Amino acid sequence: MRRKIELHDKTFEEFISNKDIEEAIAALACRINNDYRGKEAPIFLGVLNGAFMFMGELMQRIDIPCELSFVKLTSYHGTTSTGRIKELIGLGDNIFGRHIIVVEDIVDTGESIRHLMRSLVGHEPASVEVATLLLKSGTYKNDITIKYAGMEVGDDFIVGFGLDYNQLGRNLKDIYIVVNE
Repeated sequence: MRRKIELHDKTFEEFISNKDIEEAIAALACRINNDYRGKEAPIFLGVLNGAFMFMGELMQRIDIPCELSFVKLTSYHGTTSTGRIKELIGLGDNIFGRHIIVVEDIVDTGESIRHLMRSLVGHEPASVEVATLLLKSGTYKNDITIKYAGMEVGDDFIVGFGLDYNQLGRNLKDIYIVVNE
């Protein structure tokens, strides 16, 4: 039987184990290390708040020289996306001519990625790629390639490992799926 938790007014059950998450992150790190070995140190640009756990685990497995930076975007209210992106903390680093790897917890419709890419292109980086732990390929409506996706998931609402439901659940080591909407 899968473990169940209560967050606010919703019940969630275990969906992806921490072991599976760690294996996906290790595979992504291996690909990134191979792709960027011998190149100028990339900047990993984490999207807060959700990507903090994924980025921390990913960085422990990156063995090439690199830099870290963060931006903070928001688009969710409760369990649904508002469709409007708010930039709460913007880019503070000079990325001209640099390789950028955007680190996201989850890519859903892709609106946050589209917003961030538009912002980054104006700074003329050498390249920009996206690394996400989770990709909702069924709802992704964007033409930007997600080069590094750890796992594909369905459209159900999930929490844990950085993902939240009204700020609860980010600290969970496993990922949980909603069972009552």
